Amino acid sequence: MGKITFYEDRGFQGRSYECSSDHSNLQPYLSRCNSVRVESGCWMLHEQPNYSGCQYFLRRGEYPDYQQWMGLSDSIRSCHLIPQTISYRIRIYEREDYRGQMVEFTEDCSSLYDRFHFNEIHSFNVLEGYWVLYEMSNFQGRQYLLRPGEYRRYHDWRAVSARVGSLRRAVDIY
Repeated sequence: MGKITFYEDRGFQGRSYECSSDHSNLQPYLSRCNSVRVESGCWMLHEQPNYSGCQYFLRRGEYPDYQQWMGLSDSIRSCHLIPQTISYRIRIYEREDYRGQMVEFTEDCSSLYDRFHFNEIHSFNVLEGYWVLYEMSNFQGRQYLLRPGEYRRYHDWRAVSARVGSLRRAVDIY
């Protein structure tokens, strides 16, 4: 079970809207989103309705300004509660269709280049858990949620390129 509250203004001010499950269209409830309070669960926020546009991963905590979650604007139009799992396992491959060198992870990795020595990752196989990919090292840049399943090409996770700098388990750390 998760709980998240969106606020139109910074510092948890202005009109608010509370969610405890997926919501495909927040537009009727909020004209903008400048702060968020996550009381429980892990969430993926989306800039557009129907879970599209830029994505932002949030764990339990307070985010008094959209820049705190690396937001590019105050537009949050849909949200997705990420199911919690017990185990996490992902395989990354240097080439499309699971070709080339493979490395398996069960923990977060702040720099895939330091660990894997590639600037681009072209396919993933998520065996267990939900994972968040980041375009740059140290969990920075564009974010992409990976559910359990196969991702044979970077287009499969809706990325604009195969550049992946870090990855993190979508786990509520508290």
